[in-house]
Order: sequence, then structure tokens, then C-alpha cells
Amino acid sequence: MQTVKMVVTGPFNAGKTAFIQSVSEIDVVATERKITSEAEKVKETTTVAMDFGRITVDDDLVLYLFGTPGQKRFDFMWEILSEGMLGFIVMVDSTRPETFREARSILQTFRAYAPTPYVVAANKQDMSDAWELDDMRLALRLDPNVKLLPCTARKKESVKAVLLELLYSILAEMENSEA
Repeated sequence: MQTVKMVVTGPFNAGKTAFIQSVSEIDVVATERKITSEAEKVKETTTVAMDFGRITVDDDLVLYLFGTPGQKRFDFMWEILSEGMLGFIVMVDSTRPETFREARSILQTFRAYAPTPYVVAANKQDMSDAWELDDMRLALRLDPNVKLLPCTARKKESVKAVLLELLYSILAEMENSEA
């Protein structure tokens, strides 16, 4: 049995926990705590250590999903969670352009941890105020070869599509390194 560790990262409130909860076949292990700061009260709780979920793809392949905390004060967990990852997803809230700079910074940080495949998931693409993918690509300054994928973190099929794209990238890299 092959296991693949994937990390789901991104700014605070980008949809990382919802993304993992949408597809995990086990109850997600979440380290959520109530938010005490009024400035961050866009939601009631925040991840302080990690989220963990699992998906069995087939008899030979299991994906382990680790969600990072999005708040800067918990960023010490990022490097720990990146250990052994074969790929990562950067979640970006398409409706909150004020978080795009932070998302880009997180992307660069994770690329420095490990030169693994990654994709960028443009979450909340189902919302009327979501940015278009082309505009997001420019704002995030992504190379044309970086996969920027539309996503709705609460919809299982949308999440599966993002995970499959990352998995295909990981498998292609594994084949290239064996060649």
C-alpha cells in the first residue's frame, strides 16, 4: 500500500478545514479553538495545530491530508507539517483579494520547504464576488505552468478534482525521477 502525504495550506479562513472535511473518509482530526480577537471574528474558530483527514483512492493508494493553521502566529507548525509531504495545495479565497499577498508568501514558504509539486485552489468560485481565475493568476503572480484550479471547498466533487490534479502532478514527478 502506497501512502501519499499532501498538505493543504493558505491564509486564515481560506477554506482549508472545509476542504479536508468534504472528502475525508474518517472524522477529521481538527485542532480548532474559539477565536478571542474581535479583529479575526469572520468565523468562530481557527485551526491552531493541524487538520488531518484520509482518503482511500484504491487498494494500493491512500492519501493523507494535513491542513495547516492559517494564522501567522501558528506558522511554526508549517515546517513540521511539510515534513515528508509529496505535494501541497495552496487554498486562496477568491472573494478576499486582501489575502492574495499572504497566499503568495505562503506558497513561496512551502516551495522553500520542499521542491514538491503543488497546485493553487481558488476557493469560493461559486460566489458572485469571486475573482476570475485569470485575474487571480495575475494578482498572485503565478507562472502560466502553475495549476490554478477553481474550487468550492464544501463540494466533494470540486475537492476531488483539485486532489486528482495534484496527485497526477506527484505521479508524473515520481515517473520522471525514476527515468
